[in-house]
Amino acid sequence: MIVKHTHTHTRQVSATKAVLTRDKEDDAKLAKGIKLAIDKGVIAASVTVEPTTKIDVIGKTADQVANEIVKKLGKAPSQGCVVVLQGLSGTGKGTTVKKLKELLPKATTWSNGNVFRSLTLLAATWCEQNGDCDLDKALTPKNLDSFVKMLTFDKFDGEFDVNVKGLGLDLMVSKVQNTILKSKKVGKNIPTVAEFTQGEVIQFVSNATKLMAQDGFNVLVEGRAQTLNYLRTPHRFELVLSDENVIGERRAAQRIAALALNNVKGDTDDDVKSAVEKALKELKDEK
Repeated sequence: MIVKHTHTHTRQVSATKAVLTRDKEDDAKLAKGIKLAIDKGVIAASVTVEPTTKIDVIGKTADQVANEIVKKLGKAPSQGCVVVLQGLSGTGKGTTVKKLKELLPKATTWSNGNVFRSLTLLAATWCEQNGDCDLDKALTPKNLDSFVKMLTFDKFDGEFDVNVKGLGLDLMVSKVQNTILKSKKVGKNIPTVAEFTQGEVIQFVSNATKLMAQDGFNVLVEGRAQTLNYLRTPHRFELVLSDENVIGERRAAQRIAALALNNVKGDTDDDVKSAVEKALKELKDEK
């Protein structure tokens, strides 16, 4: 069954522009944090980055892309390694990582989110203990160095975890990631702390992922090249689209599918066709 609608082309173009614009804005924000880290001397101004394998994902399923990466990795996963995956939004990094996690032995994903949240918790706590000061006062180079030393990544009870210990706190991230680390005082301050701590988090992640790989884990890290360039590993991949308009097509298809799923009343072809047509109309009416 094929449903055609000329209105989708406009949506595709608009979606492509929106994604590329957002990526550029995110890169600019990240670059500001990286520059600050370099100016503080936390990270080097330039690094030698290992060769990166580019994979054009157009016309390929996530399974095909993941299998291509696994083939390129060779025997490395049998011993444990760090795999970095970069690319524009809409290239399928998240889906590919999920597939790799299914294919590789002892595979685990790494997210910087809880590290930023842990540092934010420490900064907010420091402010509370110092007369509810502005957060900026907590983010001095001396304090940040102290906060980072309050984070320990290691095995606890046989599992890798982060221990936050300092300023009266003694917490395991795995146990508070959905409670204390999601609290209002953490959430509202993350953007500020993230800008000030890019370098510190890069160093923490580099050490943590290396430790896990040495223990036989295959650590999957996705993100932006600006930060991934500071992780030392020969297993580097970038998902690319030889035609960037496909980004818009993917985004439009995702919106249509989501709306159609909510609208569908049965499981026949006619039910599905009706749901898709209704989804297209809803998108058109949004203008």
